[in-house]
Amino acid sequence: MDFLRPTTLDEALAVKAQRPDAVPIAGGTDVMVELNFDHRRPGALLDLTRIGELAEWSSSDGQISLGAGVSYTRLIGELGDVLPGLAMAARTVGSPQIRNRGTVGGNLGAASPAGDTHPVLLATGARVELASVRGRRTLAAEDFYTGVKRNALEPDELITAVHLPIATGGEQFAKIGTRNAMVIAVCSFAIVLRDGHAGAAIGSAAPTPRRVAEAERFLLDELPWDAPAPLADSFKRRFAELVAAAATPIDDVRGSAAYRTHALGVLARRTLTWAWDTYRGSARACA
Repeated sequence: MDFLRPTTLDEALAVKAQRPDAVPIAGGTDVMVELNFDHRRPGALLDLTRIGELAEWSSSDGQISLGAGVSYTRLIGELGDVLPGLAMAARTVGSPQIRNRGTVGGNLGAASPAGDTHPVLLATGARVELASVRGRRTLAAEDFYTGVKRNALEPDELITAVHLPIATGGEQFAKIGTRNAMVIAVCSFAIVLRDGHAGAAIGSAAPTPRRVAEAERFLLDELPWDAPAPLADSFKRRFAELVAAAATPIDDVRGSAAYRTHALGVLARRTLTWAWDTYRGSARACA
């Protein structure tokens, strides 16, 4: 197995074009597990850790451009105030050592249905930036996931950044696992509420992470946006029903399909309450 170590993004893209079999590695928290268990044996590893551009983030026009190599730890410490939903998800990833190494770009590349950042990226309306020697393109997060651990990357492309709006309302993420920490999600849910936008997405409850379009339309049409008031229990229950109905889970060692469906409804009710309370607080502050 070859170990390739470019020092610039242009060099990395040239190498990827020449060696499309090369597997990118940055934090290595997924790739090394697959190698150790002999689930994957690529012809080459493409080390991205020396490419400074991938480890940077910037803010412009109400958007954050998050380099694919920014670690979870840095995301939490440096961007927790402006990307609270993504920071919540990042805090649930593994141990401190894993968060020091792991990246959102790596989570995207693995494309696991249980990946913790995916529901937040979907709910916020994030865009994924991909690059190759042929140029750059951006995809809506919902178009990036194509199947179980499959994504829309072409063989010669690398994930370079994720673009997300700065939070201006309420964002929440919650997951259920078989224990309290360092655990793969049995199911997860994210919700984002801001003026003109309601995002909701599920994880670990379908072949891919997915937005819950009907639940989003319900929130856009029925929430009292102009005069924010506490929500009735019947409203929360209806939202939970729409979220649960969008799931197509399976039975596995972490939980049954029935449990996942029920748990998503519980997460939906709770996170809607918390996100709406935050939105109401921001609306009063603006007033």
